[in-house]
Amino acid sequence: MLPRLDAEPDQSRGRTTTLVYETPTDSDDPYWAFYEDVAATQLASWLPTTQIRVLDVSGPRTRFARQMVAAGHDVVRVVPSAKGLDPSYPGVVDMRSRAQLGDPTSGQGRFLHVAGDSRSLDWFAPASFDAVLAEGRALSFCLATETTLEEIYRMLRPGGRLLLCVDSLLLGLARLAEQHRWAELSDVPRADVVLVPAEDGSITRCFWPEELHALLTSAGLDVDWIRPRTVLSAEAVTRAVASDVSCFPTLVRTEVELSAEREGESIGIHLVASARRPG
Repeated sequence: MLPRLDAEPDQSRGRTTTLVYETPTDSDDPYWAFYEDVAATQLASWLPTTQIRVLDVSGPRTRFARQMVAAGHDVVRVVPSAKGLDPSYPGVVDMRSRAQLGDPTSGQGRFLHVAGDSRSLDWFAPASFDAVLAEGRALSFCLATETTLEEIYRMLRPGGRLLLCVDSLLLGLARLAEQHRWAELSDVPRADVVLVPAEDGSITRCFWPEELHALLTSAGLDVDWIRPRTVLSAEAVTRAVASDVSCFPTLVRTEVELSAEREGESIGIHLVASARRPG
């Protein structure tokens, strides 16, 4: 089932519900705390133990970038505007030299920012990074995902890796149904690309596993795996935590294991994929 902000049990069953498909700002909902811990655990298991340079195009939130820096990796984070950035991170130097990696003895990597458009990354030098992180549904906002993936391939060094999170087809169908877009829903089986509009005028792209696999391989990347981010329902998680909050770590561990077991399936609101540049 998909996360929702539902009416209270004693309220009318006819009341409109709102589908929630990303972590709300300052949310105290236990499900979204669970979701964030699952994502952080998946990232931690994906990162290598040796220090690398990572390009982070995961949008406005810094949680994942700071997690990677704390793990000893150098992170270049793309932001839409330099306005409001910490002055201690005014920009990015030439990223081609490995000598610019942070001091591995310090246990912390460097955290750099660069202002630019994460949907078009042709302004980075080729083979500049060991890894690219596109969390936070970043590639679902890149409607020409094929072009963005080709640019990511170009920026990765041979053997470099990509970790991404995108909207699933299941989420796309639910959002179209919520908006009563029945004509678009009926066209989905014949559609090459499924785009979903939002109330704020933005448009996002959702994917089924086979489509995502084809896009990654077409860009020249070897796919390691494609998995659902979550398998457990929001209701199951919320009830379990309400019953016994100490089960939280076990729930997170179970979810990560279930996700790996259900590889290739389109379950839940988001898909996570790992791929690498051959070499």
